Amino acid sequence: MLARLASNRLQEIRRTFTQPLRSFSTALNYHLDSPENNPDLPWEFSDANKQKAKEMLSHYPSNYKQSAVIPLLDLAQQQHGGWLPVSAMNAVAKVIEVAPIRVYEVATFYSMFNRTKVGRYHLLVCGTTPCMIRGSRDIEAALLKHLGVKRNEVTKDGLFSVGEMECMGSCVNAPMITVADYSNGSEGYTYNYYEDVTPERVVEIVEKLKKGEKPPHGTQNPKRIMCGPEGGNTTLLGEPKPPPCRDLDAC
Repeated sequence: MLARLASNRLQEIRRTFTQPLRSFSTALNYHLDSPENNPDLPWEFSDANKQKAKEMLSHYPSNYKQSAVIPLLDLAQQQHGGWLPVSAMNAVAKVIEVAPIRVYEVATFYSMFNRTKVGRYHLLVCGTTPCMIRGSRDIEAALLKHLGVKRNEVTKDGLFSVGEMECMGSCVNAPMITVADYSNGSEGYTYNYYEDVTPERVVEIVEKLKKGEKPPHGTQNPKRIMCGPEGGNTTLLGEPKPPPCRDLDAC
């Protein structure tokens, strides 16, 4: 009986993980050919980016071209409007002279690489503990409601998409979002942090971007200077004390 129960449970697990639904991972850890994303579609670096790729490769020994896989994937993603089709990954594999699977392994591991379409402004909400405690779920909810999309969906005008990324290193200014701006391709690509945000402020940022404006990035709290405390420093304001004397004969 125990063997039968174990077998039934194993079958349930197998059915669960072979469903076509992709709800288990926002990273999309497998590829399904589609009319807009399949290996038969031609893709190559632009002339300008071929020169950039050549410069990137010059930083590595000729027998270690594969070390340039991350910057080359990033360049390909910028050129392709913020996401990586499989044909672009194959092009990178050709440049660094490795089997395509070696490039797929990298692209599926790092969440910075988008393997489905994103908006020209891809809004990434930090979901790690410090930001979550400070209200990141409310930030995401405000963005999704204002834009009328679900997570990882693109707005009908193609301008915006909303995703989640784990810790981006601005915990002291939590909560925060990042805006990956692909509106000008690889020539004008920017990746900006907006920290100390509120649900109201992220909506304001979206509206400014929609108008073609570039809202100032960094902390959105006017009482802060960068990552300093609100209102300025309140301790350690006196004259610095001299270092302790370590030479007993001179003291």
